[in-house]
Amino acid sequence: MPEQSPAFAQMDSLAYVQGKPVASAILKQNFTDFIVDEELGFEPSGSGDHVLVRLRKQDISTTELANQLARSAGISSRDVGYSGMKDRRGECSQWFSLKLAGKEPAQVRGALSSLESDSVQVLDWQRNHRKLRVGSHRANRFNLLLRDCSGPHAAFEERLQHLALAGMPNYFGPQRFGRDFSNMEQVLAFFQGLEDESGANQAPGKSESSRDNRAATSKGRKRQGKKHGMLLSAARAYVFNQILSERIREQSWNRYVAGDVLNLDGTDRLFAVGADAWDEPLEQRLQTFDIHPTGLLPGVIKAQDKYLTVGRAADIENAVCQNYPQLVTGLMRQGVEASRRPLRCRVMDLQWSWPTEKELRVQFTLPRGAYATSMLREVCELREVEGLHFESR
Repeated sequence: MPEQSPAFAQMDSLAYVQGKPVASAILKQNFTDFIVDEELGFEPSGSGDHVLVRLRKQDISTTELANQLARSAGISSRDVGYSGMKDRRGECSQWFSLKLAGKEPAQVRGALSSLESDSVQVLDWQRNHRKLRVGSHRANRFNLLLRDCSGPHAAFEERLQHLALAGMPNYFGPQRFGRDFSNMEQVLAFFQGLEDESGANQAPGKSESSRDNRAATSKGRKRQGKKHGMLLSAARAYVFNQILSERIREQSWNRYVAGDVLNLDGTDRLFAVGADAWDEPLEQRLQTFDIHPTGLLPGVIKAQDKYLTVGRAADIENAVCQNYPQLVTGLMRQGVEASRRPLRCRVMDLQWSWPTEKELRVQFTLPRGAYATSMLREVCELREVEGLHFESR
């Protein structure tokens, strides 16, 4: 393992499908420039211990709103669920779940009405048997206004047309890595701290005070569990992005490479296909977005895991992982299980118009887990308003 921390490459170093755009624009100057609506993907059951609530929010994060919901309903924050993170700086609708067993409709309405403000409106609520889990929604619908567009209209429109036909690279967006990639520096410090602590624990002559210090450290680490989970997710996302970038460079991000593991569109299902079994029907399914190649989210690979890349696909992933041994080893030591993510996703229902010469409105739908900023980076350089960042997925 190298002694020095790696210099983490910023998002603009990742490969572009059609080369880096020459056009640019400002996103999210106003709240209503970034409108996103979450599609739940299933019908609430109409009965059960949980209440599903659809809210519209501005200038408040998903986690802050979840805490407000818990206080308004008089329940623990553990009894509030949501499926995806939505932007603070935007006009966003999303679903939450509240465990309100035995509450009468009037009591539910009272708890929800106390939550409403200029920033939060209740749109709908229905009973359901289960709590919402992260990733349980189907898609997000975006309605975005790009301002101060610099470049000819054709520079924007040709790339939008290509996205409608070819799909988009399924990069994790910059919000996963924190402002100025701060999450990546923190996760390296976290891994290094664990290594240092492990070495200290193995040293002879441990004192009672050192054991007390370790106990206090352990308690503190538990309190920061969510933060550490976010850092571990950032480490996995970073390595995945590098794998996807390499596949784009060799023009294989949207085609089958010998040894690939495939994903069935719109699901978490995976399957492997041997190079000698790849045929015209499978190629047709790939071309029509029914299946997608996948990339590695690094971690511990279990012996029973049957969806592992081999051959050329494995060579690409292994070569990238070898560039980031601190991240890969740290994830494995933390017991994070390896998984996979599609390299490509569809851009559905894509439309655009020019309200003014310098303003471009873009409307589209992305599957859960896909980032609007990853789609837009293929269209133009985003000149972000100072102090703001993106979140929705």
